[in-house]
Amino acid sequence: MDPHSPARPASSHFARTQFSRAPPPRRLPLRLLAHLVPSVRDSTQITMAETAPPAAVKAPEAAAAAADSTQAARPTRPDENAFKDALAKAEKAHKASMDKLSAVKAKIDIAMPNKNKDQPSPTQKRRQELIAQANEIRQKQAGGKTARTSKLDQIKRLDEQVRSRITEQKTAKAKVPYKSAEDIDRQIATLDAQVNSGTMKLVDEKKALSDISSLRKMRKNFGQFDDSQKQIDDLRNKIKEIKDGMDDPEQKAMSEQYSKIQAELDTIKAEQDEAYKGINSLRDERSKLQSEQQEKYTAIKKLKDDYYGQKKAYQAYERAAREKQRERRDAEYKQRQLEKKKANAERVLDEASDPAYFEEIRRANSLLQFLDPTHKSEKGPLMADSGLSAQAQRTVDDAGLKGTKLLRKEDREEEYAPAQKKGKKGKKGGASASAAKGYNCPPSVVEDCAFVGVDPPMSSEDVPAVIEKVKAKLDHWKNDQEAQTQRNIEKAKKELDRLDKDEANGVNGGDKVAEVTAAVKDASIEEKKEEA
Repeated sequence: MDPHSPARPASSHFARTQFSRAPPPRRLPLRLLAHLVPSVRDSTQITMAETAPPAAVKAPEAAAAAADSTQAARPTRPDENAFKDALAKAEKAHKASMDKLSAVKAKIDIAMPNKNKDQPSPTQKRRQELIAQANEIRQKQAGGKTARTSKLDQIKRLDEQVRSRITEQKTAKAKVPYKSAEDIDRQIATLDAQVNSGTMKLVDEKKALSDISSLRKMRKNFGQFDDSQKQIDDLRNKIKEIKDGMDDPEQKAMSEQYSKIQAELDTIKAEQDEAYKGINSLRDERSKLQSEQQEKYTAIKKLKDDYYGQKKAYQAYERAAREKQRERRDAEYKQRQLEKKKANAERVLDEASDPAYFEEIRRANSLLQFLDPTHKSEKGPLMADSGLSAQAQRTVDDAGLKGTKLLRKEDREEEYAPAQKKGKKGKKGGASASAAKGYNCPPSVVEDCAFVGVDPPMSSEDVPAVIEKVKAKLDHWKNDQEAQTQRNIEKAKKELDRLDKDEANGVNGGDKVAEVTAAVKDASIEEKKEEA
């Protein structure tokens, strides 16, 4: 409970009468506390002055000026999409230039083979491979060359025989007016029919019979022509068999492969001859394309350097801005903590200077006034009459009053008897009164007893013992009040010194001030419980 709060009204009638017109407790002004804790206040002020920033007042103006200058020099954030589009176009142009340059270099390599055999050009390498393949095919074909030559000679001899026999056959057929035996048989049949008709003259008939005889002889010679043709066909079949034996699939495949290799070698040779004719123009074109390719590469490099340089500058600016903002927040936070520490230090000194046991003494007096109406409490320094409180305008003398004084129901204990409860029908006797009358103790009195550390009275017989305990505690608190107040001040001084040391070492002082405040507020209650 805060000792500076106004006194809580007591539950008893006497407590309400005693404290109803009492002025609220006053705090001791700080100027009266100066002689008690001068070193604490001076050290606190010195610490505040040392920890305060030297240009706290001018900080907003300086920050605004710095923000204006930074805003003026703020770099522009580069457009990433525009950079990607420009980079793609530049790389595409560079690739096209490189392709042209590579094609021209390939033509030059074809026309002018590289003299260094260890590093041949692609065309040279391909030509060497083709020549090696052709030589390998020749070596494979050389193994069957002898057998092939003998077969070719045999084919040549047979072919000569076929040709000579065909010539002889043609010469013999040229002498015969008929082309085939069927023509001769047809002519013989015609002449026989004329002779058998009997219409011919004798001379014509003899001539016809002579022709028939000649034709029959000629018919026999046509059989020789068939035998000669059969021999010619046999020779041709033999030649075909020999040729079929010479047609090996592997040899045929090698021959076809050799033909392809030779054709490719001829093509390379033609390209070399064509390129060699324009070697000077190719070299000039190569130099031009090299310059163009270098320009494209330089443009790509410049584009990347500009973009990433601008991006780094923007990021550096953002980092610097965030750092300045963080420093400004830190400075503002430190200033707030400094002001909070100063306010809490003033409050701690105020609370430490209040008299100790103030709430305990007030509650003890309230209990004594309730338990012993004749008790008169002494007003402490904070409760003393300052001459400014309200005074009674007149006093009433009740000595001359006559008649019976009206009392409250609680004060008429002998005359007042509450109604008794009756028992149920059929049971013996009613509800009997308690043998000993109970003692009425309001909840607020029980709370005050618990606060000062005594047991509340359960009956009228317990009241004197409770009064003695309360008076003993009250005397102890009054005697120890000044010493306890000084101990509270010393404790606050030590806590403030420790707080200043922690602040100097970089420890946050907000929680320390709260600890000091709680320690000073709970000092009287804790030490009271230890001494009780």
